[in-house]
Amino acid sequence: MEVIESLLKINVDRIILGTVAVEKPKLVEEACHRFGEIIIVGIDVREGQIAVRGWQEQTELKLIEYAKFLAGLGVKRFIFTDISRDGTLTEPNFTQTFELIDNIRVPVIASGGVTSLTHLRILDKLGAEGAIVGKALYTGDINLKQALAEVNRFN
Repeated sequence: MEVIESLLKINVDRIILGTVAVEKPKLVEEACHRFGEIIIVGIDVREGQIAVRGWQEQTELKLIEYAKFLAGLGVKRFIFTDISRDGTLTEPNFTQTFELIDNIRVPVIASGGVTSLTHLRILDKLGAEGAIVGKALYTGDINLKQALAEVNRFN
């Protein structure tokens, strides 16, 4: 909690919790209670199960069950990353993204495999609040100006 408070004092707008959400759910609950939407939980998934510690350790936790549990603790927003798609320039895991959105009914930011404006459009139709675009910006598969213009059309 002290780290969160110190980050907020230097005007950080959002705090993303990852491994700590698995290891210390009471901390997540307290942080959500105290700071509300400032707290986001990153859920990194490999083959439907949560991975932690920089994707190095696989847990037995299942995506939907875990997300519902955290939403019950007060988490108001998630970043969902399909590890197998991240950096691959393939496509997002649309199925799991939709299942997550449909089951938890809180905002989800999709990550992993976003490679085109079409992917952004599909994620929008699925109900994703946003998307993280990484490698596709560096390779030129997505032009940032075009992507921002496209996103502005959604709103």
